[in-house]
Amino acid sequence: MQYENGIWIFGYGSLIWNPGFEFEAKQRATLTGFNRAFCLWSVHYRGNEKQPGLVLGLDPAQGVQCEGVAYFVDAKAAEQVHMYLQKRELVSYAYHERLETLTLNDGQKVQAICYIVDPDHSQYAGGLSLKEQAQVIKSAKGSAGENLEYLCNTAAHLKTLGIEDPEIDRLLQMSTSD
Repeated sequence: MQYENGIWIFGYGSLIWNPGFEFEAKQRATLTGFNRAFCLWSVHYRGNEKQPGLVLGLDPAQGVQCEGVAYFVDAKAAEQVHMYLQKRELVSYAYHERLETLTLNDGQKVQAICYIVDPDHSQYAGGLSLKEQAQVIKSAKGSAGENLEYLCNTAAHLKTLGIEDPEIDRLLQMSTSD
């Protein structure tokens, strides 16, 4: 990875509301060819080995887009931020770190670090119904807190950014009702 021009990072879940690093610029962005989905079993942050939770991943799919946030980190901090993200996001290597093309809100196209779920990893949970996801999210808890808190924070910050995600909204409704 080259750092001399800085780096862009794509946030679609917890990176939206808890990036954990300093950045120079932040802008809404769109990634084509991926869904934001609760498709990864969490045994570290939002669940544990006995009762896994679910966290978001970028799940490859034809004809879809994922709206999120692009962060620009200047060259001075780029390597340190990248190392932080690798430690945070690659804890169990259930994601592939890749450079993907984002379209920023201003129309500019940039290459950004994205964490794409690995559908061949044992923690991949693609294909669960919303009802199954809601049941898991209601009760799971890990080292970073309750799984429901993760969903609530993501939904609230998407709404604040003006990003519509009907599946997240429906999952929140299902996870908070009895």
